[in-house]
Amino acid sequence: MADKVLMKGNEAIAEAAILAGCRHYFGYPITPQTEIAAYMAKRMPKIGGTFLQAESEIAAINMVYGVAAAGYRVMTSSSSPGVALKSEGLSYIAGADLPSLVVNVQRGGPGLGGIQPSQSDYFMATRAGGHGDFRMIVLAPASVQEMAELTVKGFSLADQYRMTAMILADGTMGQMMEPVALDSLPVSPMPEKPWATTGTKMQRPHNIVNSLYLSPDELEKTNFARFERYKQIEENEAMYEEYLMEDAEYCIAAFGIAARVSKNAIDEARRRGIRVGMIRPITLWPFPVAPFKKAAGQVKHVISVELSMGQMIEDVRLATECRVPVTLCNRVGGMIPSPEQVLEAILKIADQGGKQ
Repeated sequence: MADKVLMKGNEAIAEAAILAGCRHYFGYPITPQTEIAAYMAKRMPKIGGTFLQAESEIAAINMVYGVAAAGYRVMTSSSSPGVALKSEGLSYIAGADLPSLVVNVQRGGPGLGGIQPSQSDYFMATRAGGHGDFRMIVLAPASVQEMAELTVKGFSLADQYRMTAMILADGTMGQMMEPVALDSLPVSPMPEKPWATTGTKMQRPHNIVNSLYLSPDELEKTNFARFERYKQIEENEAMYEEYLMEDAEYCIAAFGIAARVSKNAIDEARRRGIRVGMIRPITLWPFPVAPFKKAAGQVKHVISVELSMGQMIEDVRLATECRVPVTLCNRVGGMIPSPEQVLEAILKIADQGGKQ
């Protein structure tokens, strides 16, 4: 049995990144993810790594660009408004087909909003996160253990597909403490990167990292090729958890802290004789379409539980092809739905026989 240590979610991300081979971290403090930067500031100098508190979020993401171009595993972290500032750099990284890991521990918005947890950056993460045609792999942990595991997974996927992977966690996930088994993390070795700008030693042609294509034909071919790679990710990398879906008549869709809250509501509904289950997306992009498409032929109604005004619900409706009603159960502004609120939504729908 693996030894476990008690850690905050933010600390688990930082230590998992180090175990995954990350030796370069650039960031800027912002609640509720500042513990990641604080942890890296202590650990990186002790292991021969680089920690740098940049002068801004914009500077931090461009430092990530540079280290990624040199072929090293590199990470930055921030919270909602800080990640928004990184959006131009994220687009440049995508345009240059570079691997990197970005952590967004979300807070309420828009604007500066508040420092309490939120899931309202779903659109920003899953609809690219910057200008132009590109995608990021988006991983949504629902426990501190998953904060660590998905960090390791994120580095591996970023290297495999030469793109940015984002850990999209809400503030609760970053601040809560749970036991974590770090010695069981599935760390993969960093692959060879023949495209990296490591110096030629007069033994190969120069590598050039660039996102500028002045020829429209060349840019079109590059974009088409990139989206062929994205198609492979959609086919092979979607991750999700199903909870009590075998005989479910009603389905909860939720991720992160909303999924943990919903499990309690589901258990209580089951005790009352209501057959309800849950599909929890672990990858928000690629979105796990298959289980929702299957559920659309089984359940009477889907309830999307979110810490937003309703963002993931659009992907749920697309995945179910509008064959069943999909409604929203939500809190915003830093508030978290309670199990009682989710249960009330389930009871209401069940009383109506699943009709909207």
